[in-house]
Amino acid sequence: MVRTVVVTGFVLGATSGASRWQPGAPPMTPLGVAWLAATGLTLLAAHRFPLTVFLAATASAFGYYASGLPGGPIIVVPTIALFLLTRQRGPLTAGITGAAALTVLYLVHIVTSGSFALAVGAGFLVVWLVAVIGVGTAVRYQLDALIARREQADEHRHRLAEQERLRIAREVHDVVAHSLAMINVQAGVAAHVADRRPEQAKEALLNIKAASASALKDLRATLAVLRSGEDKAPAPSLAQAGELLDHARDAGLTVDVHGEAGDLPAPVDAAAYRILQESLTNVVRHADRPGHVDVRFERHHGSFTLRVRDDGRGTSRPTPGHGLRGMGERAAALGGRCTAGPVEGGFEVCVELPIEGEA
Repeated sequence: MVRTVVVTGFVLGATSGASRWQPGAPPMTPLGVAWLAATGLTLLAAHRFPLTVFLAATASAFGYYASGLPGGPIIVVPTIALFLLTRQRGPLTAGITGAAALTVLYLVHIVTSGSFALAVGAGFLVVWLVAVIGVGTAVRYQLDALIARREQADEHRHRLAEQERLRIAREVHDVVAHSLAMINVQAGVAAHVADRRPEQAKEALLNIKAASASALKDLRATLAVLRSGEDKAPAPSLAQAGELLDHARDAGLTVDVHGEAGDLPAPVDAAAYRILQESLTNVVRHADRPGHVDVRFERHHGSFTLRVRDDGRGTSRPTPGHGLRGMGERAAALGGRCTAGPVEGGFEVCVELPIEGEA
């Protein structure tokens, strides 16, 4: 709207001034004012109908020049219309339309003058057409490139946000699922022996208290990350694996550990801890009457391997859920792999994680 008013005002003012100051120029008439205003106002529809507006503005402008009314910069209107047409529809459409318009003007010239000779201004019109389409094309490509960069940046931000959301979801799932599984087992023990063995029931309740306190601590730290937006999430480590193994033993399992994890890069260490945690949780929650768990740590050829194997009976291939999917995602994020499935005499989770800089 503002552009249309400014262009129309400029054309009217410049043409009116030219009619007064140029020697021998015809006076400005109400018809000329109306004609110029109508031509300029066509730009109001240029965004919706760029091709139609260009043709109408071109016909009106050259009709005005042929009418004998005071000369002026009305050519600005079809210039802007052609620029907008190029920006919106591309140089091919603009070039074909512009060439067609000039051809029609040439045919009109032949009919009205009876001569095939071209005026001196014909060359200017061709240069004008090429120049405007060239500028419009350059602006179009620049805008397209800018839009593409913004879309890529938005997509990158969205992907990072989605990765962070999944990371936090895995953390919350691992913390809550593990702790609730242990609490559920201990609560069942307490309920079962409350009347006959109150001391064992008391011990189970103390285990529930310890598990819930640990879960609340980790959960508060994880939620603090969501509130602050800063990367201060808990950094679990296999150095804390003893606590996980104690929880499993409190749930009635015997746990044997083979090998040592040693010093690991922080991302590998954290992923291995969470996978061990989820594996032990799955033994407690899903295994059929398990009694024993083997945990093996191995390092060789620049990789770290964690195996968690239980002796659950009648184990079948599980339906992938959030836990198994989360373990696979953690391993894949570090360039490793995680497999989980039934083996002879039980169920095994095996994860292999690369260790950078170690051969």
